[in-house]
Amino acid sequence: MMNFDLGARLPLRVCALALAAAAACSAQAHNHNTAPTLPETVVAATRTAQPLTDVVADVSIVDRDTIERSGATGLGDVLARLPGIEMGRSGGQGGTTSLFVRGAETRFTAVYIDGVRVDSQAGSGGTSWEAIPLEQIERIEVLRGPAAAVYGSDAIAGVIQIFTKKGEQGVAPYVGVGAGSYGTYRAQAGVSGASGAVDYALGLARESSKGFNAKKDGNPDRDDYHATSASGRLGWQLNKAHRLEGNFLYNDTDSGYDVSKTADDRSLRRLQTLGLNWQSQWSNAYSTRLAVTDSRDRYETLPSPYRTDTQSRNYLFFNELRLGVHQLTAALERREDELTNMGLDSSPRKRAQNALALGYGLRQGAHTLQLNARHDQDSEFGGKTTGSAAYAYEFVKNWRATASAGTAFKAPTLYQRFSLYGDDSLRPETSRNVELGLKWAEGASQFSATLYRNNVSNLIDWQGNIGSCTGNSGPWGGCYANVGKARYQGLTLAGAYRLGSVNLRGSLDLQNPQNLDTGKQLGRRAKQHGVLGADTLVAGWTLGAEAQASGRRYDTNANTTELGGYTLLNLYASTRLARDYQVVVRLDNLADKDYALARNYATAGRSFFVGLKWAPAR
Repeated sequence: MMNFDLGARLPLRVCALALAAAAACSAQAHNHNTAPTLPETVVAATRTAQPLTDVVADVSIVDRDTIERSGATGLGDVLARLPGIEMGRSGGQGGTTSLFVRGAETRFTAVYIDGVRVDSQAGSGGTSWEAIPLEQIERIEVLRGPAAAVYGSDAIAGVIQIFTKKGEQGVAPYVGVGAGSYGTYRAQAGVSGASGAVDYALGLARESSKGFNAKKDGNPDRDDYHATSASGRLGWQLNKAHRLEGNFLYNDTDSGYDVSKTADDRSLRRLQTLGLNWQSQWSNAYSTRLAVTDSRDRYETLPSPYRTDTQSRNYLFFNELRLGVHQLTAALERREDELTNMGLDSSPRKRAQNALALGYGLRQGAHTLQLNARHDQDSEFGGKTTGSAAYAYEFVKNWRATASAGTAFKAPTLYQRFSLYGDDSLRPETSRNVELGLKWAEGASQFSATLYRNNVSNLIDWQGNIGSCTGNSGPWGGCYANVGKARYQGLTLAGAYRLGSVNLRGSLDLQNPQNLDTGKQLGRRAKQHGVLGADTLVAGWTLGAEAQASGRRYDTNANTTELGGYTLLNLYASTRLARDYQVVVRLDNLADKDYALARNYATAGRSFFVGLKWAPAR
């Protein structure tokens, strides 16, 4: 039984979002005049392209146009406007960022950039969201729900696939500049295209901001932020059956943060990814993909000396066989992780995981079935087998009911096992998830309701003055340990609908992320949060507004310090000044709301940004 605390502390604006979502659902159920559109394809659900209409899982897609209209300063800001996702951040852009998918910790989401796995083996692990440059992103696919039976370790809460630009026929250059509040400046340039059998894309970007004082009880200076990024893809269609493609991404950031009250503390982070893929279509039914990828996440602080460096390398041999309404997949995968860190008992530390994954899909009439199983063999703790089953039934045209169940796991990081605070006997964190869904879609209009419950066991956390690790001494002593259980359960409503000349969209999450051992709410996650947006076209201008609302949260799992609920109102507008020029104007936090995503850390007040982009029409 799922219980939700929806008491008097629920913000009235969140209630309004719920009513809006319900109204959109009612309107959509009676509208059948939308012109048909070609089905969009996604790869996040099964690692192979399939129409979005065939996907049983709960998926969202963000394209480049949406990113540019948003005027967002970071990837976390874009993702936090999607159903089922919350963000926590320590200060401004460049500050440590956490993303909670369905209320689960950052480390429980697997993240890929152009097929390259990005992760950190420092601390509790997870992706360094603040290190992924938004300017280089062309498309994002978000899968909510466990997918370890497809992707292996870490995919307990979901999977996020990020794609950079791919070249198309012709030549398409672009240049963009922008400026805004807090002394923010941005510049980007790139070119993409294709000629004959070769396609290419290259993008460069630079961003700088004077920022604001990130920590209220720290050094009262402005914590600035600087980032330089680049991405590229090069493809060669050898013949009709074979394609070779390489890709890279690079981002270097230098941001201020406050530890002491006098020093100019700096956070230096570098993210690098490399990928090489060979795709082969051996027959109309059988295709393969061979991929070798490498990523590196390096983090350093100054003047306080600390440095950690994670390198991950993956080898994937993926096979797909389509026989009529049946789809069979088989994958062999190897993952190698290496961590260099001054806190390890010996450095560097390494590990490897070998895996076999099998999948079966069926789409016949009103029925869709997806089955997956995977076995991972870890060089340190042994084997782990995961599985999932998902079914969808189209009981009325455009309406589908879905049901799924799956298991997942998260291997302990190398830091959790081999640092001064580590325990090499730690067991993997494991989960069991069940969910029910209802989906409606016709053209660009859609509605979904997803009810889920995800129980996680063997949670790993740092425990003060407990354990036998080397670091358990002195006033700051403690060790990592398998200490408890958590439950992430909730209801996600999401919809989009066109009412006259106005496009409406919204989502509402009612959730209860809870520590089952203490009964307390998990830190920095609200029980209610939602987004409502609208845009329309007026005299050549696209005018839009969105409201983001969140209920109260606690700063930590101990629930001793409360972070109040908040509502933010953002406005944006865009138009073409000429055939090849586009301007975007953004006003965030219109009411200059003072709110917190982390205790004692400031957030941006009312802020303005304007950007201009030149891209010749094709």
